[in-house]
Amino acid sequence: MVMRSGPLPRMSRRGRVTVGVLLGVFLLFTLLGWGVQAWTDWLWFGEVDYTQVFTGVLTTRLLLFVAGAVAMAAVIGGNLWLAYRLRPMLRPHSPEQATLDRYRMLLAPRIGAWIAAVAIVVGFFAGLSAQGRWSQWLLFRNAQDFGVDDPEFGIDIGFYVFQFPFWRYLLGLGFTAVVLAVIGALAVHYIFGGVRLQGVGDRMTTAARAHLTSLVAVFVLLKAVAYVLDRRAMLLEFNDGVNLYGAGYTGINALLPAKEILAYISIVVALAIIIFSNAVMRNLVWPGISLALLGISAVAIGGIYPWAVQTFEVRPSVLSKEAPYIERSINATRAAFGLADSKTTPYPASNLRPPESLATDEAVVPNIRLLDPQLVSETYTQLQQVRGFYDFGPKLDIDRYTVGAETQDYVVGMREINYGELTTQQSNWINRHTVFTHGYGMVSAPANQVVCGGQPFFVSGFLGDQAAQEACSSSTEEIPAEQPRIYFGEQMDGSDYVIVGQSDPERNVEFDRPTAAGGEQYYTYTGSGGVEVGSFPRRLVYAIKEQEPNFLLSDALNDASKLLYVRNPRDRVEKIAPFLTLDGDPYPAIVDGRIQWIVDGYTTAATYPYAEQVNLQEQTADELTGLGTFQLARENVNYIRNSVKATVDAYDGTVKLYEFDETDPVLKAWNKAFGGDLVVPKAETPASLVAHFRYPADLFKVQRNLLSRFHVTDPSEFFSGQDFWEVPNVPDAPDSGTKQPPYYLYTQLPEQSEPRFQLTSAVTPAGRQNLAALISGSYVDGRPQLQVLELPDETAVAGPVQVHQRMTNTNATIRQQLNLLSSNQAQVQYGNLLSLPFEDGMLYVEPVYVKSNQTNAYPLLQRVLLSYGDGGEYVVLANTIEEGIAELVRQGQEGGTGTPAPPPDPGGEEPPPSATPEPSPTVTAPPAVPGDLAAAAEKVRLAIEEVKAAQASGDFERYGRALQALDVAMDEFQAAQRAAPGAAPPPQTPAPTPGG
Repeated sequence: MVMRSGPLPRMSRRGRVTVGVLLGVFLLFTLLGWGVQAWTDWLWFGEVDYTQVFTGVLTTRLLLFVAGAVAMAAVIGGNLWLAYRLRPMLRPHSPEQATLDRYRMLLAPRIGAWIAAVAIVVGFFAGLSAQGRWSQWLLFRNAQDFGVDDPEFGIDIGFYVFQFPFWRYLLGLGFTAVVLAVIGALAVHYIFGGVRLQGVGDRMTTAARAHLTSLVAVFVLLKAVAYVLDRRAMLLEFNDGVNLYGAGYTGINALLPAKEILAYISIVVALAIIIFSNAVMRNLVWPGISLALLGISAVAIGGIYPWAVQTFEVRPSVLSKEAPYIERSINATRAAFGLADSKTTPYPASNLRPPESLATDEAVVPNIRLLDPQLVSETYTQLQQVRGFYDFGPKLDIDRYTVGAETQDYVVGMREINYGELTTQQSNWINRHTVFTHGYGMVSAPANQVVCGGQPFFVSGFLGDQAAQEACSSSTEEIPAEQPRIYFGEQMDGSDYVIVGQSDPERNVEFDRPTAAGGEQYYTYTGSGGVEVGSFPRRLVYAIKEQEPNFLLSDALNDASKLLYVRNPRDRVEKIAPFLTLDGDPYPAIVDGRIQWIVDGYTTAATYPYAEQVNLQEQTADELTGLGTFQLARENVNYIRNSVKATVDAYDGTVKLYEFDETDPVLKAWNKAFGGDLVVPKAETPASLVAHFRYPADLFKVQRNLLSRFHVTDPSEFFSGQDFWEVPNVPDAPDSGTKQPPYYLYTQLPEQSEPRFQLTSAVTPAGRQNLAALISGSYVDGRPQLQVLELPDETAVAGPVQVHQRMTNTNATIRQQLNLLSSNQAQVQYGNLLSLPFEDGMLYVEPVYVKSNQTNAYPLLQRVLLSYGDGGEYVVLANTIEEGIAELVRQGQEGGTGTPAPPPDPGGEEPPPSATPEPSPTVTAPPAVPGDLAAAAEKVRLAIEEVKAAQASGDFERYGRALQALDVAMDEFQAAQRAAPGAAPPPQTPAPTPGG
C-alpha cells in the first residue's frame, strides 16, 4: 500500500485568531508585570539614592541579552539559511525523498519565516542565559590586579577572579552555538536532499559536506581553546591525592603538558578536516580518522599517561612528590581567607590550681558575660514587651557601650512589631498597614549583671509606668536614642509594607506606644524614607504590584502618603548591593542618638588558584542558624573579605555602604562598575560608628573552620593530619551533632594590652575532646586580627564538652543541687560555656538558668558553674560570679581537695517556684544566739514576712522593694554568720513568682 503525500493540514481562521488572542493576553500580562516591577524598583532605588545600581544592572542585563540573543540568532539563522541555499536542485527519486516532499512543501514557501522563528527562539533563550551573567561581565570589564601572581604560570590572580569565569562562559556559548548549528544545518540538508540515507551515489552533496565539516572544524578549534583554558583551570581543581585544591605533581608534570599537546593536535585535526574532506580526498574518511585520532590522543595523552604517573610515580612516595604543591595550597588558602596575618601564640595552660589573683582581677573576671542572648530573649519579651504584638525575636545581640565611664558588653534587643502576633481585628488591611507601622525602643542590659531573682539589669527600654520593674531592675544611667521608633527591623518580611504620612498635622493614626497613664499615644511619620504614593498613577502601579485594590479605594492614602517597603535591613542592603554576600546576623547600635542596623558585607570569589573551596552554608551552620541568624545560601567560594560595613537607619531606612577593606580588589572592581562612588571611603567612616563595628560571625566561623587545618603550615605535618583540630559540639547537647557557636566577649586575652570586644571559640584536637586552642577575632586600630592561643600537644586540659560533663556530673553535691533546680514544674537550661585563659590556666564559666513550665514563664539566671584547670578538680556551683570566684580561690589555697561548693545561699537569686519548696505558713525564728547574729537573723525573718505579704498583695512595686530589703538583710546575716561559726542557718526565703 502506497501512502499519498501532501501538505500538512492548515489551522482554521478561528483557530489562528484564538491562538493570537491568547498569545497577546500572555504577552500583555507578562510585559505589564515586568513594567510594573521595573517602575516600582526605579522608585524604590530613587528613594534610597542608589539609582546607579538599578540603572547599571538593568542596562548591563539588557545589553547582554541583546548581544547574546543577536549573536546566537545570527549563528543559527545564518547556518540554516546557508544550508537551504546549498540544497541540490535535482534530487534522486526514492521512497525517502517522496516522504520528505510534504515537509519541503510546508517549509519552502515560507522558509525565511521558519528560519527567523527558529533563530529568534534560540536567540531568546541564549539572551536569557547571557543577561544572567551580568555580574561576571561587570567584573570582567572592571578587572583589577591583585598584585600577586599564581605559583605556576606567573599570571596575576586578577585574571582568575575577574576574567577567567567570563572566558569560560563565552567558550561554552560558542560550543552551544556550533552544536546547534550542526544539528540545524544537518536537518535542513536532510530535508532538502543535501544529505540522504538511501539511494545510489554519495550520501552527501559536496556543498553539504563542505558546510558541515567546516562547522565540525570550528568545534575542534574551540576544543583547542578549551585545552588552553583548561591549563589555567587545573589550578582550581580538586586534587584528591592530598585532599586539597590546585594541581599536584601529576597535574603539573603530566596533565599540563598533555593539554598543551592536545591543543596543538586539535588545531591540526581542524585543518585536516577542512582540507581532506573538501580539497584532497573529498570524502569523510580522513576527517573521521582525524577525529578518531583526536579522541584516542585525548584518552592516551590526557588520561592514561597521567594515570600512569599518578600510580607508579606519585603514590609510592606521595609526600615527597606533593610537598611543594601542598605548600602552595596552604599559602593560597591562608591568603585568600585572610588567615595569613593570624597571630599564633603558645599558651602553656599548665596551671591547674586557681590562682589568688582571680579574686583581685579587673580585666577578665568583672567582664564575664552571664546573659545568654538566646535564652534571655524570652525574658526581654515578657518584661519589656508592653503589648502582645511586640517581639524581640528568638535571639538578641551583643554590643559594647560606655555607660558611666565604664565600658562593657550589653545584651540589646529591639522592640519590634511581630505582625504574626496581631489579633484578627488588628490584622485587617487598615490596621496592619497604616496603624501598626513601627516598633519602639532598644532595650539593653549589662551582660554581666542580674537582679530580682535572675532578671537582666535593664538600663534602657522602659515604656510607661513600669513601677515594679523600675524598683528592681532599672538604672539611672541609660543608652539614649533620640529617635527610638523602629520602622525597619529584622521581624519584617517582604509583605509587611506600611503607608505613613498625613496631610492633616492634627490627625495621628499610627500606634506609637502606651502612655504612663494607661492610654495610647499615636504618631505620624516625619522621616525622609518612603516612596511617595499620593498621586493616582503611583497608587495604581502599587495596587497592581501588591494586588491590593485598597491602594485605590481606601481613604487612608492622601497627598502626603508614603509607602515603606523592603523593611528588613538585610533585604534592604541585599537589594542595593546584590554583589555582596551578607552576614547572617545583623545587629543594632545607637550611633549619634539614632538606631542603626549594622550589616557585614562580604566580597567573594570562587576562582582563586590553589585556595581551598568551601560552602558558606555548611561552614556557617551551627546551633543559632535559623534562630535569629539567617542561613546563608549554598555558595561555593575560595576567597572572602569583609569589605563593606553597611548601615540601615531604623527610622528612615537610609542605607550607607562603608568601605572597610580598602585593599580588596573585588570591591574596587564593583565600586568602579557603578560609577566609583558606591561606597563611602574608609577614611570618611564616622568614629562613632566605627566604635560599634565587631568581627562578623559568619566570616569568623569560616576562618575558624579553616584554621583547624591550615594552622599547620609544614607540608609534611599537614599531610599527616595529626595536628588538625575540630569545632566541638554544643556542650550541653554533644550528641546533637550541632557545632558550638562562637561567642562575643568584652575581655582581655593573653598578649592583649587591654580588654577588647572580640569573638571567641574553642577548638579541640580532631577525634578528641580535650582543649587544643582558643581562636579569637577582634579589631586592632580598625583592622581585623585573628589570634590563636595554642595549647601544647601534651596538655590534658578539658574541652567544652568534657568540662560541661565534669561540672554537671562528676561532683555529687553539684549534681544534687542541679537536680533540685529541675523538677516536673521547671527545667534547667545552660547558657554559653565560656572558655577564658587566665594566669596560664583555663577558667570555665557556664550560667545556669531555670525556666518554669508555667504559662508565660521565662528563664531566670539562678546559678553559675565555674571550674579552673582541667575542669574536674576545682568546680563550683555558686549564686554569683563573686561567690564562685571566692570559692575557687579558697579551693586552690586548700591544695586542690576539690571541696564541694557550699549549698545555695538563700539570699541570692531564687529559682522559680518549682525549684524552691514552698515555705511553711509559720516561720520559725532562728536559734537564740548572742550579739549581732541574732539581730541579723531577726531582720531576715521580718524581711521574709514582708516579701510574702508583698507577693500576696500583688503590688509589684512593694514586692521589688521587699526583695531589695531581703538582699540587704541576707548580706548582713552572712557577715554576722562568718563572724560566729556554727550558727544556725537563716530562715528559708520564699520563692518569687515567675514574673516577679
